[in-house]
Amino acid sequence: MTDHTYNAFFALHHRLPRQNPGSDATTRRLLALAGPLPDRPRVLDRGCGPGRAALLLAAEAGAKVTAVDLHQPFLDELTEAAGARGLGDRIRTVRADMADPDGPGFADGSYDLVWAEGSAYIVGFDTALRDWRRLLAPGGTMVITECVWTTGSPSAGARAFWDRHASLRPVAGNTAAAVEAGFHVLGVLVQPDSDWDEYYVPPAARTATADPSAPGMPEALAATREELDVRHRYGTEYGYAGYVLRPSDPRWRTRPETAADRAAVHEVVAAAFPTRDEADLVDALRTDPDAWLSGLSYVAEAPDGSVAAHALLTRCRVGDAPALALAPVATTPAHQRSGAGRAVVRAVLDASRLRGESLVLVLGHPEYYPAFGFVPASRFGIRPGFEVPDEAMMALVLDDSGPVPGGTIRYPAAFGV
Repeated sequence: MTDHTYNAFFALHHRLPRQNPGSDATTRRLLALAGPLPDRPRVLDRGCGPGRAALLLAAEAGAKVTAVDLHQPFLDELTEAAGARGLGDRIRTVRADMADPDGPGFADGSYDLVWAEGSAYIVGFDTALRDWRRLLAPGGTMVITECVWTTGSPSAGARAFWDRHASLRPVAGNTAAAVEAGFHVLGVLVQPDSDWDEYYVPPAARTATADPSAPGMPEALAATREELDVRHRYGTEYGYAGYVLRPSDPRWRTRPETAADRAAVHEVVAAAFPTRDEADLVDALRTDPDAWLSGLSYVAEAPDGSVAAHALLTRCRVGDAPALALAPVATTPAHQRSGAGRAVVRAVLDASRLRGESLVLVLGHPEYYPAFGFVPASRFGIRPGFEVPDEAMMALVLDDSGPVPGGTIRYPAAFGV
């Protein structure tokens, strides 16, 4: 891209509200998936553009935001908007190349939240995971939105365009890459089509009034019109998805159980509960081919290699729709309140995402499971076939691209309900 084309492109986008598909509603949903934050969270907004997300995070999360972009006019717009909204003391702008992992303000462990809406493609999704992880404080979270294939068979026309600009993967491909890079996936959000309208409608209007004789403008207009045309032709084949990620706890190695672990798992579960009923339940579920799912019985290892915690997902149903039941979850008394239980639950939930599962149910402590994203199942019209407090029967939607099934939960026979 020549300097003239570069300047013309940004002239087309000057003072437009968004520089990527998104909306305030999507920013809020991603923020909710990130879970509880400190009272004054430290946020790094990478590739902030004119700062719609930075402004919302400062105003609604009380964040201290370091907003980074290479294009100074975007930073000037953000500074102006922050001052007008009384947020000038909460937003600091930094002109820097986001591809430079050692840029100003990028010290290890400096941020509770690293945020990148529509900008990670500049360095690549995998590179962002690798280079930005070190910036997170303990317990910190990373939020990245990325363009993805939404069909398993993209057309030649769609591929011809995107192969020139970015390396797209399906939603599950990025999820797998995040887990492989050592992150737990707190949530994945496929953004609605309306987010594309917020992005594309203003520049489409701008192209109709732009001066085509300005230096570099013919090339900038051609590129913009091509992008709009590709979206019109092939928009059902790709979209944007947001990933909410947290580094796994390095103290605990998590993995699927093996046959050699079965006796240890039995003892861990038996030690964690007042009776051996839950341990016997795990053994009974192993013998039920309709309930047992290979690879969804997970353990967390203590530093000495022994089994410290265990979490199990088995097949259940909501009406006639398949779902997963999380039960039991157990940690040995010696390792309780140490993070082993949380680590193994997050690991088995990651494994279920990678299998393409869409819904997990748990009957458990309402103070504990919401940290993993569980909410009362009644919100979705899901109910157990027996009396329990509403807040104790919870659901986690792993894939919100389709409707959540409602109805009565049908557990495997071994549960005895």
